[in-house]
Parts: sequence; structure tokens; C-alpha cells
Amino acid sequence: MSVSSPAPAPAPVPASAGVSGPTQAELLDFVRRTAADTELIASLPLDPEGRTWVRLAGPGGSEAWLIGWPPGTGTGWHDHADSVGAFVAAAGELTELSLAARLPTDGWKTLELSDGVDRQRRLPAGQGRAFGRHHVHEVLNESPDRHAISVHAYYPPLPQIRRYSRSGQVLRLEQVERPEDWQ
Repeated sequence: MSVSSPAPAPAPVPASAGVSGPTQAELLDFVRRTAADTELIASLPLDPEGRTWVRLAGPGGSEAWLIGWPPGTGTGWHDHADSVGAFVAAAGELTELSLAARLPTDGWKTLELSDGVDRQRRLPAGQGRAFGRHHVHEVLNESPDRHAISVHAYYPPLPQIRRYSRSGQVLRLEQVERPEDWQ
């Protein structure tokens, strides 16, 4: 993995984003507008083996990232704790696997998932989505030969990321990461 220095983000902060922070819709609007900035997207250094990222200035105190995905890479199952978020594929195509189930937020290590909770979305360039707190998902670049690039924003700035392993219908909490682990 490699980390790049911060880059400025385009677009003004929405007036409504000031007091209580940006909404999911405002974050989605921000990542869509940022993903359309072809000069910014082209400036991301890409690594053939590991994801690369640049931190961006997000709207209303949010945390934002420009992320490069080599062919065949992914995040693994995770959530963003108490943050809401949005992301858009800016180049290439991403796949999001997610769970349509409300999970307990604390006090568990292993859960058996019900049938029918799995969701899959293909997100070609220009497509994305917003999500609420405790959204458990995995994001993948399934292309065998093409990088993908995406823009992500979270509010409040990520207090933690919980990482999970999955075997069939069993989801297991494996690790809790804090900002100092990825910044």
C-alpha cells in the first residue's frame, strides 16, 4: 500500500452542511462532483499491486478519499461505525457486496446471518451510492486487467473501521482499526 500527500477537492461546501454536518445526499453529491474532475482523477498515482489513496478536503468537516484499486483488489468485509458515507466509481468498475440487515453495534464476536441478506451492486464509472451508519460491505475491483478509481466521503470523520471475516453465513469481527492505523 502506498499513501500520497493530500490534494485539494473541488466544489464549495453546501450551506446546509455547516451546523450538523453533511447529509448522506450531500456526501453523495460531493463524491459525484469530485469523481467528475478528470484532472484530479488522473493525478492519482496508481500502484500495480496495492491500493493507493489521497486524502481530500470533504464538505462540512467530512473525511474524503480518492482511492486507486489495482485489478483484483478489495477491502474485505468492514463497516464505518457511526459514520454515514458515500462513494462513486470515477474510473473502471467496482462491485459492492453488502448486507441488508441491521447488526448489533457492540458486544458480539460472531453472528450467523439470515438467508436473503446479501446484496450486490455493480458500480461502473459515474455510479455510486450513499449509506447509513453501521453499513457492512465489501468493495471489490473484479477486473482482471484494469484499475478502478473511486471517491469516498464520511461524516463524522471515521472514528473506527471494524473488519470482519465471512465464511458462508457466519460473520466474525476480526479487528477494530482507529484513524492512527490508516493515516
